[in-house]
Amino acid sequence: MPRVSIGLPVYNGEKYLRETLDALLAQSFRDFELIIADNASTDSTEEVCRAYAAADTRIRYHRNSENLGAGPNYNLVVSMAQGEFFKWSAHDDHCAPSFLERCVQALDAERGAVLAFTEFIDINESGGELPIRRKSNVPLSRRAAHPRPWQRFRRLTRFDYTCEEVFGLIRLATLRKTRLIMSYTDSDRTLLAELGLYGRFVIVPEALFFHRLHKGSSTEVYADWFARVAWFDPAKAGKIAFPLWRQMGELAKSVLKAPIGIQDRFLCFAWQAVWMSRLRAELWAEFREGMRQFVRKLRGQPPSSGVTRETPAGVVSED
Repeated sequence: MPRVSIGLPVYNGEKYLRETLDALLAQSFRDFELIIADNASTDSTEEVCRAYAAADTRIRYHRNSENLGAGPNYNLVVSMAQGEFFKWSAHDDHCAPSFLERCVQALDAERGAVLAFTEFIDINESGGELPIRRKSNVPLSRRAAHPRPWQRFRRLTRFDYTCEEVFGLIRLATLRKTRLIMSYTDSDRTLLAELGLYGRFVIVPEALFFHRLHKGSSTEVYADWFARVAWFDPAKAGKIAFPLWRQMGELAKSVLKAPIGIQDRFLCFAWQAVWMSRLRAELWAEFREGMRQFVRKLRGQPPSSGVTRETPAGVVSED
């Protein structure tokens, strides 16, 4: 069995796919499998993937008969993984050659850690470096490094950071204890918070991950907070959704389910109550919008444009 499984969910990724695959296959750490789950792409993605799979036996290519949505497709590659460690890879990001090697070393050195990631650089469509956009006043290296689970939970549920750590190297056994990527907007943040309840994250102090921002990304195409639910699950398109309210409920379930002490559990709930108080305007706005959509549906009217969130949403990246 390989030590590392890399899962690459993709939908119509022909523009950047070759660059991403080349970067993965150039990793200095060679003991890995690469599982590609093609979400019924309609461009040349299938041809590209089959050509790479024919040339490298570490690649397994699976094509869905229909578009399952980003959430189910991300979870599909987890179910197919066989390694000790697991990494999601978006089709448009890429890694430096030493990314896997350095992350494996970090997890081997800290047995209590559940995720290893590196510093990262945002890049544009052509690969040029973009200005730093991180708003959090908690450095990446300290975001989930605290020994107390409730402190990690507090920092990982905040809306003042993006969620690139979801593309880190994760202990597969721990990842499978979570609910993975669920079918609602920002569920990657919920997953990171849940992982943080199981253990620390370690950050390699080198920029070895390159996160691409472009017009085809999910947060650009689905800028509307409600409409983005359909990107996670097409079956929810046009349906009434309360993603922020659901996120609050799922976070509470994560705290109840996690293997933490009573004091940490209480402090997690106390923090969530504080956080919900701070988000009361957003929660109320989402409730009002949901009710407005419900009334329009009763009247037989088409859905109106929803709410565009100013707060940075999590980035599951482009399926």
